Amino acid sequence: MPYKLGKQPYEPKAKDFQLKELLAVDLPPMPKVRYGHGYDFTDWKMLGNDRYGDCVFAGADHETMLWNKLALTPVSFTDQNALSDYGAVTGFDPITGNNDNGTVVREALDYRRSTGLIDANGKRHRIDAYAQIDAQDWEMLHRCIWSFGAVGIGFNFPDSAWDQFDNNQLWDVVSGARIEGGHYVPMVGSMNPASEVTFVTWSKRARMSKAFYEKYNDEAWVPLSKEFLRAGGYNYRHIDWNTLQSWLTSL
Repeated sequence: MPYKLGKQPYEPKAKDFQLKELLAVDLPPMPKVRYGHGYDFTDWKMLGNDRYGDCVFAGADHETMLWNKLALTPVSFTDQNALSDYGAVTGFDPITGNNDNGTVVREALDYRRSTGLIDANGKRHRIDAYAQIDAQDWEMLHRCIWSFGAVGIGFNFPDSAWDQFDNNQLWDVVSGARIEGGHYVPMVGSMNPASEVTFVTWSKRARMSKAFYEKYNDEAWVPLSKEFLRAGGYNYRHIDWNTLQSWLTSL
């Protein structure tokens, strides 16, 4: 059953931080066995994305839910929360549904850093920074999920994925599939890192093949959140924070 898409096209910007330039040490090797957090929630919630094109904010809320559960400080989001943030960035009207035109992922990330996502209790959740990785680097994708909890990706969505989603099948490449638009999801683990990755969308976990990722993905981002630091802080050991803070100050 088709839900809503809502990622606007990606355009490279010279100011985008590349994660490889911020690493203080090498990330751990790509996991070889099942790992991750796809089963952390039995219902990840739609967060408005069944009716409106707020996938970038629904996915961002899912990332925040994951970090806080791992940090043993669980938070909850509602459809209204996600749609409110969507409207703040894009001009979408949650009352009328007007201006439902999707989101540029980078603009949502800027908002998450400056303002933060609002949860069901009215608290804002900010990220401290975000960095980009090569959208075609399969090994780096897994290393970053393993090290930072989640990687947000934006990709071109083929119509073949509707049936694969409805039937709980692996999202894989189908010859002749037509692109329906853009979509954003958080990558959160893998059942078999050599060939697939687990992600969250439309209230549940799903799986994507390496071939699908390499064919359709066009942007991949690592949000850096101190909320995840409370889970033990291992993600922060990988980042050169002096360099990062210097870059942020220069913006």
